[in-house]
Amino acid sequence: MKNRIYHILFALFLAGFASVSCTDYLERDSDSVLTKEDAFKNFNNFQGFIEVMYNVIPDVAKHNWVSSFNWGEDEVITTGNGEYLMGYAIDGGNYRSYINKSDCFLDREWYVDAKPGGSGARFDKALWGGGWYAIRQANLGLEALQNGMLTDATQEERNFIEGQLYFFRAWFYFQLTTYWGGLPYMERPLSPVELFNLPRESYQENAEKMARDFQRAAELLPIDWDNTATGNRTKGNNALRPNKIWALSYMGKCLLYAGSPLMENGAEGSGRSYNADYCKRAAEVLGQVLAMVESGQTQYALVDFANYSNLFYTKEQNWLMPGGTEAIMRSPTFSADSYWRQMNSYQLSFICDGDGIILCPAANYVNYFGMANGMPLDDPNSGFSKEQPWKDRDPRFYNNFIYDGVRQMKTVGDFKEYEFANLYEGGNCCNDPQKTSRTGYFNYKFIPIGANKGDQDYGYGKATHFHLAWLRLAEVYLLYAEAAAQAYGSANGKATTFSKSAVDAVNVIRERAGVEGVASHYTADLEKFMGEVRRERAVELAYEGHRFNDLRRWKLLTEYPYNIKTKQLFDRAEEFDPKADPKERKVSNFREEVVTERKLRAKHYWLPFKTSDVTMYPEFYQNPGW
Repeated sequence: MKNRIYHILFALFLAGFASVSCTDYLERDSDSVLTKEDAFKNFNNFQGFIEVMYNVIPDVAKHNWVSSFNWGEDEVITTGNGEYLMGYAIDGGNYRSYINKSDCFLDREWYVDAKPGGSGARFDKALWGGGWYAIRQANLGLEALQNGMLTDATQEERNFIEGQLYFFRAWFYFQLTTYWGGLPYMERPLSPVELFNLPRESYQENAEKMARDFQRAAELLPIDWDNTATGNRTKGNNALRPNKIWALSYMGKCLLYAGSPLMENGAEGSGRSYNADYCKRAAEVLGQVLAMVESGQTQYALVDFANYSNLFYTKEQNWLMPGGTEAIMRSPTFSADSYWRQMNSYQLSFICDGDGIILCPAANYVNYFGMANGMPLDDPNSGFSKEQPWKDRDPRFYNNFIYDGVRQMKTVGDFKEYEFANLYEGGNCCNDPQKTSRTGYFNYKFIPIGANKGDQDYGYGKATHFHLAWLRLAEVYLLYAEAAAQAYGSANGKATTFSKSAVDAVNVIRERAGVEGVASHYTADLEKFMGEVRRERAVELAYEGHRFNDLRRWKLLTEYPYNIKTKQLFDRAEEFDPKADPKERKVSNFREEVVTERKLRAKHYWLPFKTSDVTMYPEFYQNPGW
């Protein structure tokens, strides 16, 4: 790994350290490269050194012209042009395809001195190379602090420098271990001539060290930089900086991961039990975050459902980064041009300017979106009917999906035949596996109605910006619910740090969406309740890149029905009335067929390492089965 660490540029930021400046250092000429003493001597210089770590955080949803990041049972990709995407490779079990893959944020040929601003720089921000670089950067910074090189700074400035370093070391380790499992946990920079033989640790051993780093970061960082003397210099530009809420939230998440079935039982073990102690620790930390949020001590709050789409995209708001008060951790956005390819990849090819790729919602995944009464579709009391399958559904269903009969264009012009989504069997929106939906649905969670060639209601002229947060507040509620339930063996379990129980936390998210709470017959049994927790994560966090990791840590990736993707077929049971409410339309011959069955095995719970990495020294061994 040390052979992949490139030279470090130390930069002086002469005009402050707003996040928008975090790539400027790459364009400095040789006269601006500082000595080590100058680089660390004061807050501004040291912060310039830290900004490099911001710069290497991948922008998952804009990693390529069309990015692939939903690898669970959630998405079906059209054939033809879409077959190069990582999602196709995952379906076939070809995990090694991630290596230097253009559409995948896990790995690219990565260089520190890549030119910022262009598409190549954005596409090269890969987790594997960038993660190890950032970890070394954090260790160099911590070593400089320990050696007393920061000589001109207030105590608050020292704390903020140290807190960021601990946060980034832990965060990049958390991301790396999520995909590859336990790693050597480096807590100091390695000398170029040093013998490198650190062994891989278990995930749980790594988690203890990550939790310690996150805890230290939480002790040093403020809740809101804007309310500090140090942060006041860049007031209004601090939303992308690590703070106490980031650190505690990720501490809780890494402890819950450590207690999850995959990490507790191993990929090849038969058990799916949780580690209650890890879950209890996770619940305490996550509960602390939620208590602060609900008491008004933080800048974070759930966004009203009327503004739900602003969590994911903005339009005509001067390129405002999406997320609002709910986004906790976001990466710097390196370009806002995502409307051109990524946003086009969610709709019918005939009405957009994309690459002829459609990322279709798998029908089996759409089925997780239950009824407005809070029931899953297969509950006998849900009221779901195959004759009217879109009636009385969870409001997030209507927000996220285009289904049969929904108007998908506002001003049709030359596209009259596609004004409505004709997704019945034989309809013109589902009759071609390369250019239409393969499943009976389109994903409109990340695009507005009007994002098409007929309406032209998006794009540069409309300042359309799509961006996904790495962590948002809704997920913290759901992480807490899972941790508290598993810690205390009950839907009514709760931490000492927070007044709400596990089921209360789930209901907070449902209430925001206008969905009734978890029914009592699901709260009386832990496993039934966990089914609702898992379903709620599927619904609330749909297509935001979480499902693959959830199925893996729950040890469900290889199990039926999580290993299939389906489409829904039906006929229209009545003459189409364009003025009728599509929710009320009736269908006949409603049925579901398998599109893809994934034949994954125990080895597919972890990604393989590159051969060049596992042959560096014996203690760094390959993951089982690869």
